[in-house]
Amino acid sequence: MKKSYRFSKRIMLLCRAIILLCVIVLYGQSALQARELTLDEALGIAFANSPTMKRVGYSLDMSRHNLEAQNASLKSQFSLTLTPYRYSKSQDYANYADGYVTSESKSSDFVFSISQPIKWTDGTFNISESFSWEENATTQPFFDRDTTTSVSAYTSRLRISFSQPLFTYNRTKLQLKELELALENAQLDYSIQKLQIEQQVTQAFLNLFYLKRSSEITQEEFTNASESYDIINSKVEAGISAKEELFQAELTQASSQASLENSRMQLENAQDNFKILLGLPLEEEITVNADIKKLIIDVQLVKAINHGLANRMELRQSDIDIQNSMNNLIQTGAQNEFYGSVNLSYGLTGVDETNVSDIYQSPTRTHGFNVTFNVPLWDWGQKKHQIKSAETQVARTQLNAEEERKQIMYEIRESYRNLLNQKLQIEIAEKNVKNARLTYEINLEKYKNGDLSSKDLSFYQTQLSSEQLNEVSSLINYQLALLELKIRTLWDFQNDKPVVIRNQEN
Repeated sequence: MKKSYRFSKRIMLLCRAIILLCVIVLYGQSALQARELTLDEALGIAFANSPTMKRVGYSLDMSRHNLEAQNASLKSQFSLTLTPYRYSKSQDYANYADGYVTSESKSSDFVFSISQPIKWTDGTFNISESFSWEENATTQPFFDRDTTTSVSAYTSRLRISFSQPLFTYNRTKLQLKELELALENAQLDYSIQKLQIEQQVTQAFLNLFYLKRSSEITQEEFTNASESYDIINSKVEAGISAKEELFQAELTQASSQASLENSRMQLENAQDNFKILLGLPLEEEITVNADIKKLIIDVQLVKAINHGLANRMELRQSDIDIQNSMNNLIQTGAQNEFYGSVNLSYGLTGVDETNVSDIYQSPTRTHGFNVTFNVPLWDWGQKKHQIKSAETQVARTQLNAEEERKQIMYEIRESYRNLLNQKLQIEIAEKNVKNARLTYEINLEKYKNGDLSSKDLSFYQTQLSSEQLNEVSSLINYQLALLELKIRTLWDFQNDKPVVIRNQEN
């Protein structure tokens, strides 16, 4: 009976070893086939596939094209209107002739014009040339027969004009400035979103690495538990230890296996979430490779605050909001305003019935000059209240900018304190891992010598695994704290250089 029990135990141990070997082999093959991603590669994929980056990229494109369109509108505008042929015919009853008068008209014409906006004065300079040929025929009754009179002529009209607003703001320059600010704001928004994506992807990447490392440590714990089981099984077979020790070792091994399966499940779920974040297909096998090591950076708080206040894009956006509010105040002040305009014009009109080359031999000259003023008389206080509202908007925007400045200073100080705390956590975690490993090795020897139960050894094994994970977590948290400080100050303390944001990239 005892031999049968020992034989069945050996068969069970052999089956477990085979299962464990198959799991390791399959896991190893999957890892070999998986696409290994570094953090830089993951960021590149996220920037290319992120819907958020695409949306802000579209907004950036729209703002850029709007500004380019406005700049193009300030150049000379050419237009040509062609009427190759026009024909009309009408009949009217004439009492004096006691019959119908028929009028028939044929014509062709074109109008060519050049308009040149003047950015610096908000004026407009125009040149237009119209050329036409027209033939008119009139048929009317005359006693017992109809008479037809036909007249044709070539006509050319050349006109030069200039219009200049007076006593008002330059609308052309203000509109151009608003579009420039809109483009800059879109560029800043693009850069801010890119930094947020970097932070989000980095956190997910390091979390995935943590779960990967957790799975490896749990695998190590399961391997140690299996070795402990083999040791106590040999002792029980030799009659050195009681069977309850074997049961406890089997329980510890089963618990370690359950923890291993849980960690692998969490790792696979995190990999799927990471694929969704990067825009990768769920069927693609990936793994992450991170260089997580102790790297302590000396950070000067004063330098961090000064650089953050000088370069944070949110502060520049607040400045843009203030400028837009000031522009709105200018536009509001121009409602029901006193303004004027000066208009100058000069024209030549030439007509010839037969020869186009002689059309300007005896031209008709026209000159025009006028000054117009718009004088508002009474608006029942409308303009005054609108200006007060616009001034309040400016004051509110300035207050928001000051609060944004205070918030940025707070965020930098908070990140700095968090970085110092994570540095201390790394030092504590290193000591704890060292002590936990020494404690486990000492108690493992006691266990081998029969001076310690498998339950107690399981406690020290769990303690070692926990401290190892705490060390990995503290190293990751330090890198995340360093990244957060980098984003909040726009200074790369690891490489001691400013963060360069290329606003134009898309």
